[in-house]
Formats: sequence, C-alpha cells, structure tokens
Amino acid sequence: MTETKLLRGLRGRDVIDVPGAVAKANEVLDVVGILSVPVPVEKIARKLGVQIRYAPFDGEISGMAHIRDGVSVIGVNNLHHPNRQRFTLSHELGHLLLHPSELERQVHLDRGSLYRDAISAEGTNLHEITANAFASELLMPRRLIDSVVEAGVDLEDEEHVARLARRFRVSMAAMYFRLSRRD
Repeated sequence: MTETKLLRGLRGRDVIDVPGAVAKANEVLDVVGILSVPVPVEKIARKLGVQIRYAPFDGEISGMAHIRDGVSVIGVNNLHHPNRQRFTLSHELGHLLLHPSELERQVHLDRGSLYRDAISAEGTNLHEITANAFASELLMPRRLIDSVVEAGVDLEDEEHVARLARRFRVSMAAMYFRLSRRD
C-alpha cells in the first residue's frame, strides 16, 4: 500500500473525542508496527506520506499543518528543544488524522501545545485537546508505559520520572502528565 493510501486509510471523519484520539494513535502504532520506545514519530509521519518541514518559526508558534491537493504537510519549529519538536510533530500528525476537513480548508497554526497553550490548558478547544491526547498516546503509549512501569511509579521520585522521560524522548512535564493520567 502506498504512503498516500495508508494515510488516507487512517484518516476518517473528524474525531473530536479523547477516547477516539487515543484509539487513532494506537491504530497508527499498530499499522506501522511500533513495539518499542522511543517511538520514531518522524519515521511514522514519513511512512504515512506526510511531508515534514523544519524551520525557525516566529514567536511561540510550535508547528503547523495543512492538506493541499491531497498532500499533507507538517511544519515544526526547529528552534525548540528536540523533545518539544517530537511532541509538536505528533500533535500536528494528530490534527492531520483527526481533523482532516479543517486542514483542507485552512492552514492550522499551533502557538504552543500541551503545556504552553492557554486554549488547550483551559480545556475549551476540542481540536487541541484531542490532538494533545493523540500525541501523548503516540509518544507514550499506555501499553509501552505499562511494560516499563510494572508496579507503578512514585511521581515524587524525580529521578525515576527523568529516566522514563529520557527513555521515551519526551519532556519531564509530558511524562509527569502522562503518568498522572495513566489509570
């Protein structure tokens, strides 16, 4: 199957619910065959036929996504930390897969993600909430978190959380957030 057909097959109607976003992330992991960490998000996006552009964006813009003439493009701010870039790429991939009709109409700009965007922090923009849930599950799949955190984790043990964050190649904040919502 070509990358374009694979991407088209993974896109469905717009998904604006968190369980649907999590399910879509797991579908992507299954289709691409990801079984270990760190999840190769750039490889996943390229396998799906997404064009990735790294560029120094102005201000707080972390990423962008759009679909034009059937071509999916994600832009990532290369001035941000590599872990942040991984999250941004995952987040924008979430927009491509979860909200395709919106991205066919206009370019979507993200001025921050999970931890720096006031809109998603307020819990009022369902597109941002679902893209964050998708990104979190894609980079830190529950099944892989569970395989390395067998008996649970003490969120007060900063060094343990730091080791997990390094292993998954995510920020400490992202790992804390993920672990705190594991159950």
